[in-house]
Amino acid sequence: MGKLAKLSPAESFKIWGGNKLSKIKNITNETPLGETWEISTHPDGNSTLGGLPLSNLCQLSYLFKLIDTNDHLSIQVHPGDEYASLHENQKGKTECWIILDAEPGAGIYLGLKPGITKKEFKTAVENNLEVNKYLNFIEVKPGDFFYVPFGSLHALGSGLTLAEVQQSSGVTYRVWDWNRVGTDGKPRELHIDKAMDVSNFNEDFNSKLLADAKNLFEQDGIQKVVEHEEFKADILTLSAGESKELRLENKEGVCLLDGAVSFDDEAYSKYESGICLDAGIVQIKASKRSRLLLIRE
Repeated sequence: MGKLAKLSPAESFKIWGGNKLSKIKNITNETPLGETWEISTHPDGNSTLGGLPLSNLCQLSYLFKLIDTNDHLSIQVHPGDEYASLHENQKGKTECWIILDAEPGAGIYLGLKPGITKKEFKTAVENNLEVNKYLNFIEVKPGDFFYVPFGSLHALGSGLTLAEVQQSSGVTYRVWDWNRVGTDGKPRELHIDKAMDVSNFNEDFNSKLLADAKNLFEQDGIQKVVEHEEFKADILTLSAGESKELRLENKEGVCLLDGAVSFDDEAYSKYESGICLDAGIVQIKASKRSRLLLIRE
């Protein structure tokens, strides 16, 4: 039999954070809760198992977060492996998003609008223009999925709760931060030169970002979400009262996105996560209609 161990997330407080995650997880802090690093062995935010850092037990190529936004995130970009290794001594960062909740009109910024050149964009950044106007804005709803490869200029808008699966990397280059200041009263650091180095201005690349979007909450059973060389994910939807055996691989992570389930009689509630460190079969039962995210290397 396999064994799924429930994890405690690392908490990341952000000036743009919301209050949905903090209410569900009963976390209070003066700075809003922006992210919970649910399944992570990254040194910037280690999940814990029974009080022990997860990195003491294994190392993961992926990182899984829940994110809650009450304000726009900075417009930013992530490097690929080669650039990140050379300049940051880390892996690069490709990620994907599953929208879990969205206030009316909320959305994301992803990819450059057609015809925007590197020269035009850099000029706008250097002159502190409204850089968001150069990116596509897409209103979103629960179940919307977006793949964000390295080199993609992007930002999460306000009023969102989402799941993010990514490479285990913390490298982010801020391009523009809406002219706001951080908790210290000063503008947050920008990384314009590095961002220009790694941003992909190819028009075909940017248009494909929108073409790859899809809705994941429209079908039952199990469906593939993403396949990357360092992270793979599926969604499993269970009907109320449904019970089944589920095979979990070593280092496979699970997060309950909605509903209520038990794994081998241990109850999981919404937004709780666990990891399997001993591959095998677990018995899963849903007490109401439930949706699970399964993540593996």
